[in-house]
Amino acid sequence: MIVQSLPVAALAGLLVLGCQSQDSDAFKQDIAHRGDEIIFSPDSPKLQHIREEKVELTLRPLMDPIPGKVTYDETRTARVTSPIAGRVVGSIVPLGEQVRSGTPLVELDSPELGQARSDHANAVSDLNLANQTFHRIEELYGDGIAPRKDREQAEDNLSRARSEAERTRLKLANLRVHAQKMDNRFVLQSPISGTVTEREINPGMEVRPDVATPLFVISDLDQLWVQADVFEKDIGLIQAGKSVRVRVPAYPGESFTATISYISQIVDETTRTVKVRCTLPNADGRLLPSMYAAVEVLSDPDDLVIAIPLSALVTGKTSDWVYVNMGNHHYQKRPVKVGPRLKDRVVIHEGLNPGEHVVIEGALLLRAEQGSALQKRQDKR
Repeated sequence: MIVQSLPVAALAGLLVLGCQSQDSDAFKQDIAHRGDEIIFSPDSPKLQHIREEKVELTLRPLMDPIPGKVTYDETRTARVTSPIAGRVVGSIVPLGEQVRSGTPLVELDSPELGQARSDHANAVSDLNLANQTFHRIEELYGDGIAPRKDREQAEDNLSRARSEAERTRLKLANLRVHAQKMDNRFVLQSPISGTVTEREINPGMEVRPDVATPLFVISDLDQLWVQADVFEKDIGLIQAGKSVRVRVPAYPGESFTATISYISQIVDETTRTVKVRCTLPNADGRLLPSMYAAVEVLSDPDDLVIAIPLSALVTGKTSDWVYVNMGNHHYQKRPVKVGPRLKDRVVIHEGLNPGEHVVIEGALLLRAEQGSALQKRQDKR
């Protein structure tokens, strides 16, 4: 018997075709279809394209999230400038430092302060002299020696001296300095307790009280504000004292609760929006001023609904449905009755129960698998 040998390339081709046929059969076997159900094998590569979310009751969303911004709570923030001109000497409190009311921020060498102290010392000296003169003339007037006009003049001089001494004392008191010292050193102190969040001052710098930019910004960051603009048509859905949910890009998947504290009484004619301010607790210090935020206005605490990501909803010509994981990679097509659809979420009135797991990514993949299975059944007929 004569055996003809095949070329090496032909043998390799047959091996490849055989392997492809086996892989195709294995791939077909990793998915099973049963009515409105799809069952994947545990090692199916398509499972990595499916993501689920547990269904939970949540407060009813009333509108799409509103873009907002985290800002300082201005009732707990101080923008500090120097009340007197001078040159920076000594150390400066660093950024991020926790300070208390009265903590020294910077020391200045201020000739203006030296002049104010000198003026006060001169005023006190003039007051003492005017007081002595008045009492001497008062005695002479009582004895009938000094005329009435000298007494009145001495009394007027004493009143003027008192006014000047008080004026110079109040100037030093406003600067929070001691009148007894006779130097030019002025210490700028923190007016509140908080964190030094901004600093616009350097060693040797000349400062003036009329600068537009504050030297320091000090704020109590345990509480912040969230500023947002609400469209005129949605104003009826919010009210002062109502709770809102705040989300920031820095912490995806997390939310923070704030309270609406102020609603403007003016509509912006250009944007047709109303400014809204929310008070946001920040005891752990995770949130920072100037962060972008999304503000979600919620319903009353007892108004709970099921709301799922809009990506989970599959919309047909006459119905809507979702895919629910029944366990062991077993996915069921479930018709649902939907409520309001927002930008990224949809309210479900019927069809889902708390505790179930709904597919939020990969629903279109499951739909395509079901469509493919239905087409094959029709072709066989």
